[in-house]
Amino acid sequence: MACVLLFAQLISACGDKSESDAKKRIEPVYDKKTGRLTLLKYDSNGNGKVDTWSYMDGARVVRIEIDKDEDGKIDRWEYYAPDQKLEKVGLSRANDGKEDAWSYFNADGSIARTEISSKRDGKIDRVEFYDKNVMTRAEEDSDGDSKIDKWETYDGTRLASVAFDTTHRGTPDRRLVYSADGQARVEVDAKGDGHFVPVK
Repeated sequence: MACVLLFAQLISACGDKSESDAKKRIEPVYDKKTGRLTLLKYDSNGNGKVDTWSYMDGARVVRIEIDKDEDGKIDRWEYYAPDQKLEKVGLSRANDGKEDAWSYFNADGSIARTEISSKRDGKIDRVEFYDKNVMTRAEEDSDGDSKIDKWETYDGTRLASVAFDTTHRGTPDRRLVYSADGQARVEVDAKGDGHFVPVK
């Protein structure tokens, strides 16, 4: 029943005409030995092609994969916790079916952060932080040594500053600060105490 309710929610979100029509587009798959539900295949738009796969552990949703544009490649991966709350959403930034970014959410459904694997090897090297779905800052491991060496801050949608750790000490020693008109100034923190001074 929980599975049907889950897809009823998906159906209503997609604006389908009737729940009974939508149920016809759901194909359950059961474990041959245990009879336990393992997968629900769903044709969300009724064109005869499955575009949503819900991987199940009985009545519990584990993961949902969606091929929204129906090109044969997954566009979105949804991961669910045992309490059935959405844990994270995986994305393919190149739209090629390879998962390389994962968004995590606040209790209100807004994005809290997005983790990115720039090299697409599963290793997170950039994390973007959000407030009310607007990116406020980002941290990046630009040289692949598993240490953050680049920090970005944003003022609304505008990049306000970018700081770099050029000495591998673990804290930024140089930064570019951008004004609202696009002008930039260079600042340095030679002592590593967080005190930046403009370069003359």
